[in-house]
Amino acid sequence: MRVTRALPDLALRTSYVSDILATTPIDKLARALDRLCAQAEQAEGPARETLLSVVDALGACHAREVAQRLREEAAGGALLSLERLVRQLPPARPLPEVETSEQRVPDYVKGRPLTLGERKSLARRSDRNTIDKLLQDPHPDVIRRVLKNPRLTEDDVVRLSARRPGRSEVLAEIARAPAWLHRSRVRLALMLNPDTPIELAALLAGLLMRQELHLVAEATHVSPPIRALCMEHLERRPPGGKAPPSEGAPVQ
Repeated sequence: MRVTRALPDLALRTSYVSDILATTPIDKLARALDRLCAQAEQAEGPARETLLSVVDALGACHAREVAQRLREEAAGGALLSLERLVRQLPPARPLPEVETSEQRVPDYVKGRPLTLGERKSLARRSDRNTIDKLLQDPHPDVIRRVLKNPRLTEDDVVRLSARRPGRSEVLAEIARAPAWLHRSRVRLALMLNPDTPIELAALLAGLLMRQELHLVAEATHVSPPIRALCMEHLERRPPGGKAPPSEGAPVQ
């Protein structure tokens, strides 16, 4: 916690934690993370702040093997707080694929369809009207770049996170963007969207405060396994727990 919180940049924090996940013996790592999770479940500010970077690191595609080893270690060692964080839930039943306007490339009013490369280039340097178009683009590579655009606002990302029907690949990009995952409104919007990949939603559940867990647990459109996990987390949250004052503002 001390080292992670001392780093001034969210990307540096995630990189540091990723290195810890990759180099620490799994038994020691599991015990340390279990203690961290237990403290975070009691709404302790430093632990919650550090857990955000742990979730950032575990949510990356390349961390799946580490997450699986942590599940096995948590099960074998009765590390219940860690087990709740890395629990593998049954996949949601896929819905029939129906093309909607959200899945089509938006009209960028350039007189012709833009290539993927052109859209990715636009995402890095665009005016407000073009950003609104980019947020409707179905390709995760475009979304990944527009999420780094300095003109993007939290309201933009909340709306994108809440959009239904949503594209799981787009929602995954938001969940893996540290600058936005550290915003409580974005996390809650992702949790309430039934199209958020269930493995990422399970990780995010460990970051929710008591009132947020209530909202997700009572949302009938959210998958039953996620609602049940939120109820389990809710039982371990202290009454009246509030987010730390600094939460939601990414470190610059």
